Amino acid sequence: MKKVVSIILALCFVYIAESQQAVPFRMRTDLVLNTGAVSKNGFLQNISLTQAIADEQQYQFAKIYQQQPLFDWQNASNINNSTAWRILVTSSIDSLNNNKGDLWDSKKQKGTNHPILYAGKPLVKGKVYYWKVQQWDEKNLATAFSEAASFYLSPEDSLGYFSHAPLTAEWETPISILNQSPGKYFLDFGKDAFSQLQLQISSDKSDSIYIEAAEALEGPQKFLTSSANIRYIKLALLVQKGTHDYQIQWPVNVKRNSRNPILMPEYIGEVYPFRYLGISGLHGTLNQWSVKRKNVFYPFNHHASEFVSSDTVLNMVWDLCKYSMKATSFSGFYVDGDRERVPYEADALINQLSHYAVDAEYSIARRTMAYLLFHPTWPTEWSLQNVLMAWNDFLYTGDKSFLQQYYPELQQKILMPLEGEIALISTLSNKQTKEFLANIHITKAFDGKQDLKDIVDWPNVERDGFVFCQYNAVVNAFYYQNLLLMQKIALVMGKKYDAQLYQQKATKVFESYQKVFINPTTGLVKDGDSTNHTSLHSNMFALAFGLVRKEHQAAVIDLIKSKKMACSVYGSQFLLDALFDAGEADYALTLLTSTDQRSWYNMIRTGSTISMEAWDKKFKPNLDLNHAWGAAPANIIVRKLMGVMPLNPGADTILIKPQLGNLHFANLKTTLLKGEIQIDFQKKIEKNTYQLSIPSGITAMVEIAFILGKTSLWINGKKTNLPPKNGIYSLKNIGAGKHSIELR
Repeated sequence: MKKVVSIILALCFVYIAESQQAVPFRMRTDLVLNTGAVSKNGFLQNISLTQAIADEQQYQFAKIYQQQPLFDWQNASNINNSTAWRILVTSSIDSLNNNKGDLWDSKKQKGTNHPILYAGKPLVKGKVYYWKVQQWDEKNLATAFSEAASFYLSPEDSLGYFSHAPLTAEWETPISILNQSPGKYFLDFGKDAFSQLQLQISSDKSDSIYIEAAEALEGPQKFLTSSANIRYIKLALLVQKGTHDYQIQWPVNVKRNSRNPILMPEYIGEVYPFRYLGISGLHGTLNQWSVKRKNVFYPFNHHASEFVSSDTVLNMVWDLCKYSMKATSFSGFYVDGDRERVPYEADALINQLSHYAVDAEYSIARRTMAYLLFHPTWPTEWSLQNVLMAWNDFLYTGDKSFLQQYYPELQQKILMPLEGEIALISTLSNKQTKEFLANIHITKAFDGKQDLKDIVDWPNVERDGFVFCQYNAVVNAFYYQNLLLMQKIALVMGKKYDAQLYQQKATKVFESYQKVFINPTTGLVKDGDSTNHTSLHSNMFALAFGLVRKEHQAAVIDLIKSKKMACSVYGSQFLLDALFDAGEADYALTLLTSTDQRSWYNMIRTGSTISMEAWDKKFKPNLDLNHAWGAAPANIIVRKLMGVMPLNPGADTILIKPQLGNLHFANLKTTLLKGEIQIDFQKKIEKNTYQLSIPSGITAMVEIAFILGKTSLWINGKKTNLPPKNGIYSLKNIGAGKHSIELR
């Protein structure tokens, strides 16, 4: 235990030291951190990359695939405004130490933006390279060079697609152990995790013992065994007399493997999700140090985000959803949970946004996005989420390499060939030809389905009675959003003709949407072209994607609020986005902190420590307990409640727009590519205070809502004459450093 505490303290000191660096730090190659680190079976090793590649079967390290990789870093903490940079790239550490860039010496380059694309001599796959960077401030003073970073340029593999790190692991002992009767023990690890199990057994004789692993209980120390997808397993283990170590081998899941899942890499091996453990039939003694769980996950910086508020339920929901990002990253891809371990577009979109919110990690999203382009699933709306993910990637990273590589694929994923005469798309108009399906890579049956089918929400009991018609309001809301984003993407690609085409089509879709789906009497959004039914879904998606005209917004919002949480955990992402964007933060907060059966608190109340596939077994009897698509609050709290969002690609400019409802205090830390954003809010009778900390390289636009009774705005201790406009104080160009904003 002392060793574990020492390691944790050492990591904390490293983290604190990083934040006080006087040189560029947190070096990234192709957006991946720690590319020079070497691990073995998930654990860091004290050897160099050069040593590791000589025995690649034994060691693991980051794989960089781009022959023109990106270089990025966090600005030195003593530089508020970087004005220039210089990068050296070398073929040996000696050359780098001597400041000789034999492959690339960029020389001093004016500019503030990074990542920087490599522009030196051609790099050869299978080699290790070294680089470092220095910066200049606004006074033209240079920092020293950063610490050296190294990376391995890898040959491509079948699942590589984009640069990524290897999986990592941590050992964990139970938080409690109960000796229920002679030879029978019950152990609790505190949280569910995808893990392996190692035992050190001291037995008085050679005999079999029984091991039970479970995700949930149905009574005190009683494992839940009756649910097919809430995991439980019982295994026999032959132990030898004396003290011996045993590595438990989880059995192969034949049913899951028949569905072409993401397989665990050989250097890790199979994992199983469990929180609880039972050991019985032991002829000897057991203590908690005899049992170790090896938790597997993608590299995760727990310190990258923090949130606490005056609402205890909201705090528990945050903890649940943040941990879900770490726990469900076990395969190195965003997958739908343990039942299938298959990437789904809808899961991946929520996973992506929530992962960005709790950790500045971008490679797992990219790998998943690339995988899904060529391994799609069957719901219509989920094809339309590829473009949303691609735009999120560009917005948060500023790197257009994914867009450049896959622009033609993204064009296909917006499903334009399904468009009818009225400018809307339909899957029921005999336009799903073999050529069309081949272009979106649906070439064989998926779950018995060989074409696209509208889904709206899942499971079907969560659709609020949605009526399916030839033209679907939810599908076409996604289509409209795709056209808007493809216009932006085309401009990034320099394809002006394409951009004009997408803009024209978006305009036509908007007008057609109003004619086909908006009830002229009520202003509400109908589910389809041949029904007057108005569900939560048709209205919340239209509101989220900007399809509700101003004169109809009040009616649509009233309808949405009357429905409460009449959608799935997936639908809640778009519901909450729509509410916060429409200024309904108070109501949105009541949904985030609800204790009803359809709530995140209900997941916690039922005993889950990872977000669930559905609100409750009542709504999906075969649900599982490890589904990241149920973790929308992780990104909603950061992006909407605390209001931190990128305004331009790479997040050089961000929005900070807190919408905190009735919270008395709320403190957030979230990390973007260029560093940590901190917001500390305090509500008091005499004043409301926002303390902001913005890292070097980022400029913020801050929007603070006017509050009745508080008529003056103070910035850094000075009263301003800035008036609110439409109920908002807008502060532009808030630069790096600490700032105090008060409403008095």
